Parts: sequence; C-alpha cells; structure tokens
Amino acid sequence: MVDLPAERGSDRRTNETSDRRRLVTQKVRAARESLTSSSGPRPEFGLELARIYAQNRLSAVLIVLTLAAVIAGVSTIWIAIEVAAVWLVSVLAGHALVVFFARRFIASAVEPKQVHGWTLRFAAAETLNGFAWASIVVLLAGSASTGEAAEIVSLFVMLVGVAVATMLAASVPIAVCGATLPIAGVVILVYILKGGAAANAVAAMSAGAEIYFLMLAQRLHATALETLEFRAEKDALIGELEQAKANSDEARRRAEEANLAKSRFLATMSHELRTPLNAILGFSEVMKSEIFGAHVTPTYREYAGDIHQSGQHLLNLINEILDLSRIEAGRYELNEESLRLPPIVEDCHHLLKLRAKKRGIAIRETVEPNLPPVWADERAMRQIVLNLLSNAIKFTPQGGEIRLKLGWTASGGQYVSVADNGPGIPEEEIPLVLASFGQGSLAIKTAEQGAGLGLPIVKGLIDLHGGTFSLKSKLREGTEVIVTLPASRVMSPLAPVPEKATPARDRAEAPAAALRRTG
Repeated sequence: MVDLPAERGSDRRTNETSDRRRLVTQKVRAARESLTSSSGPRPEFGLELARIYAQNRLSAVLIVLTLAAVIAGVSTIWIAIEVAAVWLVSVLAGHALVVFFARRFIASAVEPKQVHGWTLRFAAAETLNGFAWASIVVLLAGSASTGEAAEIVSLFVMLVGVAVATMLAASVPIAVCGATLPIAGVVILVYILKGGAAANAVAAMSAGAEIYFLMLAQRLHATALETLEFRAEKDALIGELEQAKANSDEARRRAEEANLAKSRFLATMSHELRTPLNAILGFSEVMKSEIFGAHVTPTYREYAGDIHQSGQHLLNLINEILDLSRIEAGRYELNEESLRLPPIVEDCHHLLKLRAKKRGIAIRETVEPNLPPVWADERAMRQIVLNLLSNAIKFTPQGGEIRLKLGWTASGGQYVSVADNGPGIPEEEIPLVLASFGQGSLAIKTAEQGAGLGLPIVKGLIDLHGGTFSLKSKLREGTEVIVTLPASRVMSPLAPVPEKATPARDRAEAPAAALRRTG
C-alpha cells in the first residue's frame, strides 16, 4: 500500500509532537525531583551558587584593586613606601589567585558532583588572600610612628575587608569564612597581645563585627538559595504549562479532526438518508391512502400508516440533528425580516391543537394586545414555539393543561412562555436536559421517548437572536420555559411625517385665487 503525502506529513507532525512532549515531561520531572529533595541544598543549586560567586569576584576586580591601592597609599603615612608596595603586591597576588580560580570555573564545564572540590579551592584562595589583606594590620601595629592611629586604621581595614569579602562570597559560605576569618583573627590577636584599653576595644569590636558579618553572609546565602528555588519552581511551572499546551494542542487537533469527520458524515448521511426516506414516505402514503385500490387485507393499510409515521419521525430527527450541528458549528444563517409573533404563535397552536386534544390536554393561550413587529427569522421562531409546545405536550399527563403566553418583558423586549403541569425536572438534572441528547430520569419513565434535541435547538436559536433562555421547574409541579427577544429587536412604529406648514399670506390669497378661477 502506497503512503500518501498528506498521511506522511500527518505522521511526521505526530512524531514531532510526541518528541516534544517527551522532552518537556523529562524537564518537568527533573525540576520536581530537584525541588522535592530534602537532603540540604541540591547539587544543581550548589553549582549555580558557585557560579554566582565566581561572577561576583570577576565583576569586582577593579573595585577591589582600587580599594587595595587606596589603603596602600594611605598606609605610607606611617610605614615605608617600599613596605606598602610589598603589601600591595601580596594583595594583588592573593586576589589574582582568587580571580584565576573563578575564571577557570566559569570556563570549565563543571558537573554538579565537582562543585565541592571547587568550593574548597575557592576557600583556600580566599584564605591566602585574607592573610595578605591582614598583613597590613601587623605592619601598622609594628610601626613606631602610628601611635593611636594604628587602632583606627586597623579597624577600618578589618571592616572594609570583611564587608567586601562577605558581599562578594556570600553564595559560598566556606569561602566567606576563608576570606574573613584571617583578617578578623589577625586583628584580634595583634591587639590582644598589644594590650591596653584601646587595643582591647578594637579586638572586641573586631570579634563582634566578624560574628555579625558571618551571620549576614549566612542570611545572604539563604536568600540566594531561596531565589534559585523560586526560579526552579518557575521553570517547573513553565514546563508544566508547555506540557499542558502541548496536550491541549493535541486535543484541539483531534477535536478538529473529529468535528470535520462529523461534518462530512452529516453532509453525506443527510443526502443518503433523505433520498430513500422520501421514497418510503411517498410510497407508504400511497399505500396508506389506497390510491390504486383497496388492500385485500386491511392490516396492510395499518402497516403502511406505521411505516409512514416512522419515516416521518426519522426525517424529523435527521433535520433536528442537522440543525443542531449547524448551530454548534456557527453555520446557521438567520434570514431576518420584520414579522409579528402573535400570528406565528397562533399557527403553531393550531398545528399542535389536534395532538393535544387526543391526549386530553388543554392549551390556554394568552397574548398581550398591540404587540409591534420584531426583527427575527420566521422559520427559527416557528421552530422555537413548535419545539416548546411539542415538548410540553409530550410531558404533560392526560387531562393536564399547557399555558402559552406572549407579551412584553420588563426591559421592552418580547417573550414567549410555555408552562405545563407535568412531572417536572429535578434541579440537578436541568443541565443534563439542556445538553444535546439529554433527558431527565422522570421524563424517560413517564413520557414518550425523544432524541433530547428540542431544548438545545431552542436555546441555540434564541442565542443567535441575542435573546435569553430560561427554564424553571419544580418536581411534580411542572416546567416553564421562557424565551425572550431583546428590546433591540422590537421594531417601533415610525413617527408620522409632519405636513409642511402653509404661510399665512398664502392661506389668505388662496380663496381669492379660487374665486378668480371660478369667475
């Protein structure tokens, strides 16, 4: 069997959709696993935190070098320029080691399982860099010319160095410890050994500042981790939305294909069924009427009548299905014109009066006088009234009563109401009754069978007119259906055209002119 191009294209699209859904499902599953893990920070998050640390360090190179140069320049007031230059070179070397590892990390394709090794390298580089920064404290404290200024400068260097290291390395807590503990430890040790009230105060303030910055670093780390978790949740939600969209696209494609197949089936079957039905109805009508002579057996006439009645019922059912399918597909075209509802209601009443009389049902008709025309489709309005009356006759017990009303609505529109005293509909079954092919449980038990298309067709037709549909029912008390046309469809009579006023001088000259013509 040869593959058609359209079939190959459809298979290819199906395969692409399946592959896409599979990839999205894998991403969503991975995101959920990373989010639901409870054994500390996830490896994926650890990798991202390390990357944040490396990027922060690389972006702050110029700031850190400028700060080191400023401190070295200021320290020349108390120590020799050569000593300050050596300190600056040592700081530059320590920072260069940190930058080297940060660049290597960014350039390498690091796996989550390798993050721990990299964080240890970062911590080692930060420790060496911290001791390089802390050496200025030793140099200032050992200089005889500094005096009391050594405590102020040392405290400043300690606070600046610890603060900068905390802000830049907060995403990797072990690197924060490696960068800040050497500075704080050297300052505390030097000034404890130095002794004195000022030195002890500097040592105490340094210890307190280190504790504070370590707590701040821990909080910054937790904040960064929460941000990554929120980002992962967002990515997971986006993945789920992508999966839902893929599912909805697939479902829509299948629904469109099913709808197209239904339309083709109805278009084909409407012709294929109506053609033999017309023959069945015609020949059964001839046989029932005994046009070509009486039947030898009278039963044949009854059978012909049953065939004609069943064929008519089937034809009506086909027409209802086609009407409902056109309404649902938005292909039902209204042939709108100016019409009056009272004659339409009267005609429908007359058509169904005999059927109601056979069942002992009385139809009470009430029409408000002087109703103006409306702009609507006559065929649709007839079908609405016929469906409502047929439904009421079908579900009203023998000896019952149907009230048919036509009048004004409070908003200036017009309404048609059909109420019966039948078995009613349970409240929970009303949505089922309004659905296509839906029927209530009590209606099935107490009335003749139907297709369940009458009310959906009525609702669809009145919706096309911009009107409203209302169904009120109480169990064992009856049902009332009200359809309304909006005030915009009521045609108000035009005001009379005023006659052109005749000027007073013309009215005075008119009798004289008449006399001249007669004279």
